[in-house]
Amino acid sequence: MILSELWRQYEADKRIQGFSPNTLKAYSLQLKMLVTDLGDIDISETTLNLLKEYLAKQSERLKPSSLGHRIRFVRSLFRFAFEETYLHNNPSLKLREPKMDKRIPKFLVEEDAIHLKISCQTLRERALLEDSIQHRLSNWRS
Repeated sequence: MILSELWRQYEADKRIQGFSPNTLKAYSLQLKMLVTDLGDIDISETTLNLLKEYLAKQSERLKPSSLGHRIRFVRSLFRFAFEETYLHNNPSLKLREPKMDKRIPKFLVEEDAIHLKISCQTLRERALLEDSIQHRLSNWRS
């Protein structure tokens, strides 16, 4: 079975599972990039090293988060092939996502909170804003 045939089976399965059209569109794009780089190869020819070489090339131009998305797609596609017995082993099993930089949470400074309160046009908006601020403060303190 070649990659494009596997994709048709995989996509049908994900549609049945209720995946959103946007998710399937993103996965379709991931597959196109995989096929562009590797060719529409027989999936039985796919090895861990081949996948690592493909992803290593991708890592030169992708942010870690985008590379992580690509790796998750490849693992999902080949896990499906293995579980549906199109493959005898899963070549993507040992693929790991890149380490992500820790994000520093963004905080509102007091001036920003004041501007938000001033911009509220109704009492309801102001109440929702103040409730949100109080909720965040209580979570931060605990």
